[in-house]
Amino acid sequence: MKASICKGPGQGFTVVEIEIDQPQGREVLVEVKASGLCHTDLTVAESDFGFPFPAVLGHEVAGVVLQVGPQVTDIAVGDHVVACLIQFCGRCVACLGGRTFECTNPNATLRAPDAAPRLSGPDGPVYQFVGVGGFAEQVLVHENQLAVVNKTIPFPQAAVLGCGTVTGAGAVINSAQVRPRDTVAVFGTGGVGLNAINAARLSGASIIVAVDLVDAKLERARRFGATHVVNPGKTDPVEAIRAITGAGVDYAFEVIGLPATQQQAVEAACPGGTAMLVGMGKPGSAITLPTSMEMLLGRKTVKPVLMGSTHLKRDIPYYADMYVDGRLLLDEIVTQEIALDEIDAAYEQLKHGEGIRSVITRF
Repeated sequence: MKASICKGPGQGFTVVEIEIDQPQGREVLVEVKASGLCHTDLTVAESDFGFPFPAVLGHEVAGVVLQVGPQVTDIAVGDHVVACLIQFCGRCVACLGGRTFECTNPNATLRAPDAAPRLSGPDGPVYQFVGVGGFAEQVLVHENQLAVVNKTIPFPQAAVLGCGTVTGAGAVINSAQVRPRDTVAVFGTGGVGLNAINAARLSGASIIVAVDLVDAKLERARRFGATHVVNPGKTDPVEAIRAITGAGVDYAFEVIGLPATQQQAVEAACPGGTAMLVGMGKPGSAITLPTSMEMLLGRKTVKPVLMGSTHLKRDIPYYADMYVDGRLLLDEIVTQEIALDEIDAAYEQLKHGEGIRSVITRF
């Protein structure tokens, strides 16, 4: 099959022919219909996080089931499925408690080290990023990483559910459990940020402040539910948020992963409020927190959020149904459909603030 591989950090993406194995055990073979370009894949492709290479990146996948392994129980050939990078065993204490995103044995979804690799190239095994490897014509995935969705949702929009939506909307609905009348700020209005804004509106937040450097993106954020917008290139965002709310917001969501905006999110939270750190920073990133009287009087919480505290089997079908009902806005998030060999160009556009989600639909 054709796949776009990354040979190492900073080496970009190249389309090559690789081999994909037949499904074993609880594995499912999926024909990829759409694969989204998440910013996380770009970060991994450019920075050394210790992942092996060569690798097939990509984890926002929607497609049709072609074949199932002999032990698969909940997925059938012909199902429309969405993949998610959350790997969970289903048996540990965290999984049994419903916290599959905190699974202590995620490698249970992978093949044993001495087994044949799922993906192989001319020079040997090819690493399958987070058990998905979605920049390819097909994926071979453990059934625990797949959610069956309704067949009405288009594949490009369905692909976004697997990361952008579960991360952004999940941070609001699951992690923060935003309630009616709460106040919210969202730093960053890309795919994750817009999903967070949409979810905050659905949750009944009274004030939703979108923060971004690009005015066009801020106008789009209004359509997703932002009640106020702030451009930090024109005004201090913390002071602007305090002017809008009086004392800061109950929940400040930082979805970019930059220390500067993470620090602003902490400062923008009101006394007793929470800064929700959703975005993944580069290795070595850090922020500084005061630990003197200021911290005691402020009583703020800083909460890192992993994948929107998502239970993918429960949440992804729910979000798909919300899209079909017209409540979850995804059409504007998918800003262009591209071919498999256009990944580098699409990521260059993303770096310059152009568009939100490019989705591969031509293989």
